[in-house]
Amino acid sequence: MQQQAVVAQQFGNTASAYLTSTVHAQGADLVRLREIAAALPKRPLVLDLGCGAGHASFAVAPVAESVTAFDLSPQMLTVVAHAARDRGLDNIGTRQGNVSSLPFADASFCMVVTRFSAHHWLDVPAALREVKRVLKPRGVFVVIDITAPETPLHDTTLQGVELLRDGSHVRDYRPSEWTRMLDDAGFTSERGNDWKLEMKFDDWTARMRTPAERVAAIRSLFRTAPEETRGYFAVQPDDSFSIDATLFRAAPRPR
Repeated sequence: MQQQAVVAQQFGNTASAYLTSTVHAQGADLVRLREIAAALPKRPLVLDLGCGAGHASFAVAPVAESVTAFDLSPQMLTVVAHAARDRGLDNIGTRQGNVSSLPFADASFCMVVTRFSAHHWLDVPAALREVKRVLKPRGVFVVIDITAPETPLHDTTLQGVELLRDGSHVRDYRPSEWTRMLDDAGFTSERGNDWKLEMKFDDWTARMRTPAERVAAIRSLFRTAPEETRGYFAVQPDDSFSIDATLFRAAPRPR
């Protein structure tokens, strides 16, 4: 099965769980997203890439002219459409597609956001070039994602754990990698907030319906990891742990 099909299947099967997930539905980063959107000169046209269950879209919709929630999974988009209707957010529309080939005209959006999605993208540089294309010259691009430690030992453990839990995982990028990729795509960027997300092990694996043999493998990987790695991720007796998340704000460099 090709990677895009794996992503669509994984998240199609688990769409409703992401709507109610505490990790996804809450966070100071959602407040920050709304603040950034509200500070723009006029109510923005917003694109939410890899929208998942739509929490970033819901955060910015009250201060936006319109929000396009974009995802590879039709089931996720159905969840977003129903939740937006239930919340009275009639300025949210949905569109299905691949982030590496956006079906929008040049300079269509004032603001593009992506939250906890890019680690599933098969070709992040291609997606970033598309973001720059569809963003207005003075637009803003906000990336929020899990980020890998700069230390290779910890990085390797994180990627292994993520892939065992979710076959659609590609890579949690290091902050330095994000800075380089944004620069290569023609953005000026700044690293904003960094924070820790606590992952409750049973909820984290249940949300993705991780098979029992893979759950056992993750537990084994954590329990046999070097002490400095276990300490970095604050691994608990029940294998709950903490991971890094980072917000980047970027703007297109003038041509």
